[in-house]
Formats: sequence, C-alpha cells, structure tokens
Amino acid sequence: MIDNLPVKKLSFNNLTIEGYSRAAVQTYWRIPELKIGFDLGAQPWSFMGTGTWFVSHGHLDHIAALPIYVARRRMMKMDPPTIYLPEVAIEPVKQILYHFTQLDRGRLPCRLLPIAAGNQIELSREHIVTVTPTKHSVPSFGFTIWERRKKLKAEYQSLSGEQIRDLRLSGKDVSEEQRRPLLSYLGDSAPEGLDSAPEMYEAEILITEMTFLSPHHRRQKIHKFGHLHLEDVLERRNRFKNKLIIASHFSTRYHKNTIRNLVEKQIPDMLDGKLHLWI
Repeated sequence: MIDNLPVKKLSFNNLTIEGYSRAAVQTYWRIPELKIGFDLGAQPWSFMGTGTWFVSHGHLDHIAALPIYVARRRMMKMDPPTIYLPEVAIEPVKQILYHFTQLDRGRLPCRLLPIAAGNQIELSREHIVTVTPTKHSVPSFGFTIWERRKKLKAEYQSLSGEQIRDLRLSGKDVSEEQRRPLLSYLGDSAPEGLDSAPEMYEAEILITEMTFLSPHHRRQKIHKFGHLHLEDVLERRNRFKNKLIIASHFSTRYHKNTIRNLVEKQIPDMLDGKLHLWI
C-alpha cells in the first residue's frame, strides 16, 4: 500500500477512526467498519476502497481531492462512488469534473447526491446518517451516524412467544425502532452548529473542530468565520456526554507541542480523559 498522506488511527468500541485534519491544509476521515468517510480534502491511497463519502462543505481543504478520488476508483475498475454534498455544491462539482474530464480524457463516474438539513440517509438496516446545519462561512453540515434496532414494544414484553407470534400474524406491529447515536462529525462550525444538534453531545464518539486555542485570538472574530475556540469547548464541558471526543482541525499557527500545552493548561483533566488531540 502506498503511504502518500498522513493518517492517524484510533480504535474505540468496535469502530476505527482514521484520518487527518489541519485547518486550511486538508481534512479527511474514514470509519472503515461502516464503509463511509467524511470530507475529501485529500485522499490517502488506503481510503480509495471506501465508496460512500459525506462532504461537509465546499472549502478546498475539505473537497479538493474529489476528482482524484473518483479517477483512481475508475482506474482500478471499482464501482463509481456515492458522494453526498451540500446542494449548492452539486452543480459546481459537476462542472469541475467535466473540465477535468476534458483535461484528462478519462471519465469520472460518480453519484453526486444533494444533502440538506433534516435529511436521513440509510446506510444499512442497522445504521442511518442524519444531517444537521452548521455555522460556517459557506453552507455547511454536520453528520451523526445512528445505530438502529427493532425492539419489542413495552406493552408486549410480558407476553409469551406464542402470543407475540399470534399478534404478528394478526397484523399487529409489535416492535418499535430505537436509535442510539454512535458517532457525530461536526465539520467546520462556530458553536451554534454544535449547540443546535444535541445528539452531538450524546454520541459515543464526537469528532469536532477546535481550530483556535490561544487566548490572544478573539472569539468574536473566530465565530464570525465559522470556527470554534478552545474556550468554547471548555464552557460546554458539562454538556459533553460522549465517551470519546476527538479534537482536530487546528490552525497552522500552532506547532503540535503548542497545541498540547495550550489545551492541557486550560483542561488539565482532558474532560475526564475523554478528550483526544488529533495531532
């Protein structure tokens, strides 16, 4: 396997999180067990086999690798990928792919599907993705992956197996769907994007941006351009019910040692050990 881009990896509760994110450079994430990825700011060769992607917004550090990803899959005779994008990005991306086809003289087959706030996208019988708006300088979205299961309704739980069978045969729906948020991906957003999606505070795993850290960077300006500051996370520490919080998308202003020092100074307990710095 060609090692052409940095990829960090972390396993947690039967899920593997892979990827890398640095503000204004490149962002790409993958959950191999669920066969999906988030954002295409670059495309590690090892990610090529993942055929479904959710792109949070149209900034280049989150979308620039889309043409090369599609071209590689065609070259390797893989099925065309499915890529979910903000609706406003669909036509520009189609035009980009058309012009690359003119340059490359190779087809770029893919399914480009629009997303909007409130969408629910089925991945499988067990998993569904919901789409929530985030607050950034361009139209942008976050995503939550839910585990869903059918469980017997409470009013039938005292019945015998034969009684439940008879009810089913009579046409009664004896089950109900229950959902559990497994993983949320915020993308790029000011605090409003996080606060408007309470499921992000409840998901087992949260991947969040934390672009700015220094107390010298004014939060009002940071929020205006659609990003989070370390202090925004600190203010919300009691809301995070997640078991793992991955902080990423740090500004290139900070060396990795600076990132660690600034965060550990403000949050010495690392949110009871749940906070993981993706550096």
